[in-house]
Amino acid sequence: MPLLPVITTRQPDFSQRWHRLLRQLSLENMLLEGQDKLAIVRDIIEQVRLRGDAAVAEFTARFDKVNLQPLEFRIPAELLGQAHQQLAPELMAALRRSIQNVRNYQQAIKLQSQPDWTIAGATLGVRYRPLRRVGVCVPGASAPLVSTVIMTTVPAQVAGVPEIAIVTSPSYQGSIHPAILAVCCELGITEVYRISGVQAVAALALGTDTIPKVDKIVGPSSIWAQLAKKELFGLVDIDSFAGPSDVLIIADQTARPDWLAADLLSQAEHAPGSAVLLTDNAKLAEAVALELDRQLSHLTRSEQTRVCVQESCLAVVTRDLSEAITLANEFAPEHLQIQCADNPAVAEKITNAGAIFLGPYTPVAVGDYYAGPSHTLPVGGSARIFGPLNVNDFLKQSSIISYNQPALTAATDAIDTIAKAEGLDAHANSVKIRLKK
Repeated sequence: MPLLPVITTRQPDFSQRWHRLLRQLSLENMLLEGQDKLAIVRDIIEQVRLRGDAAVAEFTARFDKVNLQPLEFRIPAELLGQAHQQLAPELMAALRRSIQNVRNYQQAIKLQSQPDWTIAGATLGVRYRPLRRVGVCVPGASAPLVSTVIMTTVPAQVAGVPEIAIVTSPSYQGSIHPAILAVCCELGITEVYRISGVQAVAALALGTDTIPKVDKIVGPSSIWAQLAKKELFGLVDIDSFAGPSDVLIIADQTARPDWLAADLLSQAEHAPGSAVLLTDNAKLAEAVALELDRQLSHLTRSEQTRVCVQESCLAVVTRDLSEAITLANEFAPEHLQIQCADNPAVAEKITNAGAIFLGPYTPVAVGDYYAGPSHTLPVGGSARIFGPLNVNDFLKQSSIISYNQPALTAATDAIDTIAKAEGLDAHANSVKIRLKK
């Protein structure tokens, strides 16, 4: 029997199984599971607030098993340069192509301040200015995620953020993996700290003697660090609450089973992660399940991936593509792949998805590493309300308002009426005093 469960929407228990999966993968479930960690998170934040660098060093020794003095948190510039020089040329060439693609895409979608417009003496406008300082969390405990450095920092650079600080786990020989250091150097980022977790987020948000506080914290990380970001939201801005990666694929009879199986496994190997196939073709679903078993045995992370497929992956045979689209919008996937005869028509009906990958030659890996849009995407169904991290998340908006005397005179009666309705006489008087003879 294939490892990937294959069910149909016609089964009596389909709704129950489908909604159980949605609950399992939801941010709500992650937050509920994190409730028992909140007291610890809050205590670490408070200790960093009270004791600064000393608390950061203490928790780094406790959780990362690395003893550092505060002046050792930051990676020296010469180590960044050495890592850059020693990186394999083919990897550096690939990273540079990725960086340029991300830069080009983010520049194309960047909001621009518009010329002010004037109507009857009232001049209005909008200005966009970059944040002053941003902190980036880069996962580094299980793998050197150089792509995350690119996908989080390049949008901030395109926005014009002058200061970017990176924090990542000192899990590589008591420091940071050279590949991460090399890409930081390539991007001109010199402020890199070998700290992670709650203590790193707290240090970025609150500031210490060695780590100046930031205006915004972005990037994926452990449940502990995500809870810390949520706790500190308001003191700093954050991107969103991140969790395990997911992909949902809508496919019809034109799709290749071996390619679909590879796409499902590419998310399941995150372990935790989830992968769901929606198709109106039962034979395709069965062929994908068989092919997935064959490919799984050849993966480096086959055992972890096997558990993930059993616990968090599913193939669903729908009555038609319309039903598949409805289920996809309910799932609100981080990654949505569409491999159908008419991909644009299906995509047009999608309302909830972090990133949409159209056609058989657009696997998620293209977005993860190369295409240009950031791979920092909403997870756990939060694509209903969030979008991908992008350049505009690092811009602040200011409104421009300028009235001349005739314009203020024309507005006085309305302002006076509204102010009095709210019981705020001083508001009304601040207008009328300007118009007294």
